[in-house]
Amino acid sequence: MIKKPLKMLAALSLFLLLQPGCTTVRIGPETNETTIVSRELVKTTRSWDGKLLPAYPQGQPEVSIRRITVPPGARLETHSHPVINAGVLLSGQLTVVTTDGKTLHLKAGDPIVEVVNTLHYGMNEGTVPVDLVVFYAGAVNMPITVVKDR
Repeated sequence: MIKKPLKMLAALSLFLLLQPGCTTVRIGPETNETTIVSRELVKTTRSWDGKLLPAYPQGQPEVSIRRITVPPGARLETHSHPVINAGVLLSGQLTVVTTDGKTLHLKAGDPIVEVVNTLHYGMNEGTVPVDLVVFYAGAVNMPITVVKDR
């Protein structure tokens, strides 16, 4: 059951990397406009708070990709995710806090493997909007986010 979602995520990642306009990456003076670079940002069995990730949900796998913008000074509602999700902060600075006080500070370019089934919130304490892309590995008809007290 685990291999199917992993293969789907791997295929999706490869597809996104090979899209027109995404094949040229400059990372320093040693590259040129025809160099293709693929770097692993994170590979883990644990979320950012150190807990083991749960098994993938049963049922038909469903991948969701969200682009999230958080204005300066904004704080997200306290929520949890019942599915494994990971993302990359494209711009800004984001602080993620669990209800038991664990804190993660992210800056542009940082990856995150989110906590699963753990109440937390994010806040933008910076002066520019946060731009974040998150991939969720769930199942059909399963929520990706559950807001506390809703």
